Amino acid sequence: MAFTNKNIYDTVRMNIKKYRKLKGMTQQELADASGYSHGYIREIESIKMASTFSLDAVERIANGLKIDFKYLFEENDN
Repeated sequence: MAFTNKNIYDTVRMNIKKYRKLKGMTQQELADASGYSHGYIREIESIKMASTFSLDAVERIANGLKIDFKYLFEENDN
């Protein structure tokens, strides 16, 4: 696995959005599935949000997406 200078929070953000779209889910549907508000999901996916979301949040979102937690940390070339 090659690591870039990309912030780990940015990697997680991009992966949450990627897997949400692959599953055909809206931000609201992911919010409902993970127990978070639509606004919180929108903020997490936004590059402008401060890097403050927790591993617990990432796990709950992964569960809402029905994917393994580790996939949200994978580095992508695109």
